[in-house]
Amino acid sequence: MTPPSASTPTIEQAVESFLTAIQFARSANTHRTYRNGMNIFLQVLRKHRIPPEKTPVSDLAEDGIIWLTSFLKNEAATTERLYLTAATRFYEFLAAEELAEINLSRVRLLIQQRARRPGQRLPQFPRKAIEQILEFVNKITESPSSDPAVRLRDLRDRAFLITLADTGLRVHEACGLHRGDVDFFEGKAVVIGKGDRQAVVRFSQRSLRALKDYLHARSELDGGTHKPLASLPLFARHDDGAGKKVKPISTTTGRNIVAQRVKEVLGAEAVGTITPHSFRHYFVTVVLKATGNLKMAQELARHRNIAVTQRYAHLSDDELDRGYSDIFDQ
Repeated sequence: MTPPSASTPTIEQAVESFLTAIQFARSANTHRTYRNGMNIFLQVLRKHRIPPEKTPVSDLAEDGIIWLTSFLKNEAATTERLYLTAATRFYEFLAAEELAEINLSRVRLLIQQRARRPGQRLPQFPRKAIEQILEFVNKITESPSSDPAVRLRDLRDRAFLITLADTGLRVHEACGLHRGDVDFFEGKAVVIGKGDRQAVVRFSQRSLRALKDYLHARSELDGGTHKPLASLPLFARHDDGAGKKVKPISTTTGRNIVAQRVKEVLGAEAVGTITPHSFRHYFVTVVLKATGNLKMAQELARHRNIAVTQRYAHLSDDELDRGYSDIFDQ
């Protein structure tokens, strides 16, 4: 083993540099997942008598992938895939930074040969809980707060959650909408969705009513900007940091809106069980349950592949219970 020099970092140091790069480029969840994966990778290296705190990264070979795949066999297939992705990105980082001579083709081949394919899981979301949240926000303005900022947040959150549930918008799509994007007469908006593809999204009457209530309450704030109303964000921040400026909410704010309302309706233990994407799952399932039309659900959800939509075309537990009882409990 070649001792590390001042210009050649150890494997452990290279891992830290890699994770720092991930932290700045990716989400907090991705960074946390990659750190967990790299911690296991370092553990595997130690098991094979390669101390990462002493070994220069230039000595790292692709065999680390073989050892890692063997070690991960007792984990769930999805976990295995996540951690192997982290390790692959680390090897790509080493090659790009010229810290080690890595045969990336061999790395990918080793993973292809040894990694399991994760089984397809049905989208899981608590439908009844989502309907409880929608019922709650529908009634939230019946006793309006005396604090104008709180009232604005209540109206915004109601409009935001109903819009997610009734349009199937992804959270970043909803957060990126401007007032001018929504045609209130036609009940439609043109969005730039996944893969930078332009698409038409349809709005329900209840989502349009919730949006109009919110924007009406926001009219004085919007007018004070002296900007064209069409250029202003559809969903705005209403916190001390925003002040009297009309700033768009971020995807983090969108997730926080869901988390806060989940906590209020279902309790702190339910936070995390429902995310903004759960409302998209809800939307697709409602369309399928009402129409049974897989193609329509695909088009409304803007799924490129109908196989994605088919994941939702499964019987509910209640329907299975009734069917089973009809067959065996005569």
